[in-house]
Amino acid sequence: MKIQKCLIPALMVVAATASGLAEAGEKVRWAHVYEPSEPYHKWSEWAAEEINKRSNGRFEVEVFPASTLGKEADLNQGLTLGTVDIIYTGQSFAAQTYGPLALSDAPYVFRDFDHWQKYTRSDLFKEFAEGYREASGGNVILGDAYYGLRHVTSNKPINTPDDMKGLKIRVPNAPLYRLFPEAAGAHTSPIAFAEVYLALQQGVVDAQENPLPTIKAKKLYEVQKYIDLTGHATGSNLLIASGAFWSRLSDEDRELFRSVAHESAERVSADVAKSEAELVDWFRGEGVEVLEVDREPFRAVTLPVINGPVATWTQEQFDRLQEIH
Repeated sequence: MKIQKCLIPALMVVAATASGLAEAGEKVRWAHVYEPSEPYHKWSEWAAEEINKRSNGRFEVEVFPASTLGKEADLNQGLTLGTVDIIYTGQSFAAQTYGPLALSDAPYVFRDFDHWQKYTRSDLFKEFAEGYREASGGNVILGDAYYGLRHVTSNKPINTPDDMKGLKIRVPNAPLYRLFPEAAGAHTSPIAFAEVYLALQQGVVDAQENPLPTIKAKKLYEVQKYIDLTGHATGSNLLIASGAFWSRLSDEDRELFRSVAHESAERVSADVAKSEAELVDWFRGEGVEVLEVDREPFRAVTLPVINGPVATWTQEQFDRLQEIH
């Protein structure tokens, strides 16, 4: 009995010490606006586990999906306020801090998926990332993940730019997203991502535009009759770490986060591209009319305004992007 009584306090000390070690990992808040069913969340969760494992528990990453920590504008502001450490965000939102990043969101600037991939590995992209770091006070771009070709969904068929005249279409709250629909004669309405379904259902807007995987994940096809394959923009999302968080990391830990984040973004891109290839038939199976659209007339009305007053990049940067092969 005496031996047992001596052992109990000792075991309690060991247990308390082990518990303390388990709780010693630095908390890291990773946030995005995408649904738990989407690749963005799946591979963010994977990254969280990998970072915990590879750091031997020194970091505990918690992922907050579906605008849990705020809308996209809030998340970008959160990088500065310190309310989030890592976010996924659209190019045009980051471009409000450093304008040239918006170039890759401009309509019809990429020839295809391969062209976009080569851009993300180019010196031009590296220059943009460095420009953003300086302009944002130290925020670091860790990767770029494919979001898909953006297409219009609507309650009437859209086959030509004339069909978009007077159309009330929801777009993200960033100036570049208005460029294509307004060039085609539509009226744009910036509505928060989380409110799009209800806005379509209630007729606040007639249409919206997003990639096929998002249209499925957000169930937008339930409140739209047509998916019009305009393919007007190649969407992608930047994976960004806040400057305050990054400055606390050692060189070794920076390499850990950069490596895992890059791999996570690559996995997202692969999943989205695969899903995109399969979804046209899936939507048709759900009774949605998917329209094959001749993109040339849309491109013809849009290209003249790409390097106009809305451009936040230079002609030289635009030309360099076109020269990537």
